[in-house]
Amino acid sequence: MASFLCLLAILAALASASPARAADDAVDVELVLAVDVSRSMDVGERELQRQGYRAALRHPDVIGAIRSGLHGRIALTYVEWSGPGSESVVVPWRLVEDEASAAGFASAIGPADPSGRFGTSISSILIFAATLFENNGFAGERLVIDVSGDGPNNSGLPVEPARDAVLARGIVVNGLPIVLRPGGGFSRFDIADLDLYYRDCVVGGPGAFTITVTSTDEFETAIRRKLIQEIAATKPRLMLAAADAATGGSDCMIGERLRQNWMGR
Repeated sequence: MASFLCLLAILAALASASPARAADDAVDVELVLAVDVSRSMDVGERELQRQGYRAALRHPDVIGAIRSGLHGRIALTYVEWSGPGSESVVVPWRLVEDEASAAGFASAIGPADPSGRFGTSISSILIFAATLFENNGFAGERLVIDVSGDGPNNSGLPVEPARDAVLARGIVVNGLPIVLRPGGGFSRFDIADLDLYYRDCVVGGPGAFTITVTSTDEFETAIRRKLIQEIAATKPRLMLAAADAATGGSDCMIGERLRQNWMGR
């Protein structure tokens, strides 16, 4: 009952979010980079993620994608997350429009924190990220949350209702599922088909997509491809995540079930 009441409060808060104001800076996209730093990602992998973003933001192809839009600039923020209440804004909202501003954002990301955090709550980061668009000083043609992670939702609210509440606000959710250990096995909460779970349970909205990372060598290239696709002014394809979830076959509560089974033992 408490979770249901909490979800109703979240839905009401998202529905009543403040619209963009005329004085806000117009940008092509407002993009939240939401990066998993749970303990299932070791310190080397967490640093690879940060380095991947630092390198991608300096790449000429990403700069070209930023310049290709109607306004030729974007708004960007970098957030790290794990369990409920663990979200931290590493780099607050910044305007990125050229090599200098992109390099400045990349430098602000800095080195990874050596200590990981407990839990994986995709639902919590989606809700937290959605609130970051409110009164941030920007007016984007598109609002996008980009979630990376190496496991399913296993704490906090279920991911589907949280995802659907975010989509109802017109926010697109893209995913970067990280599958470095095929078949699971590193963590008791890992699943083999994380890429399908992200497709069916996490992403959604016009043009939504996932790019899967299957080796440490792919981080930088995958992040660069993802940023270009998110930023570039291309006609989106429509992918309704809720409809896909109904036919995709993924169990969107698998993380919660694994956690319950472990705690039951």
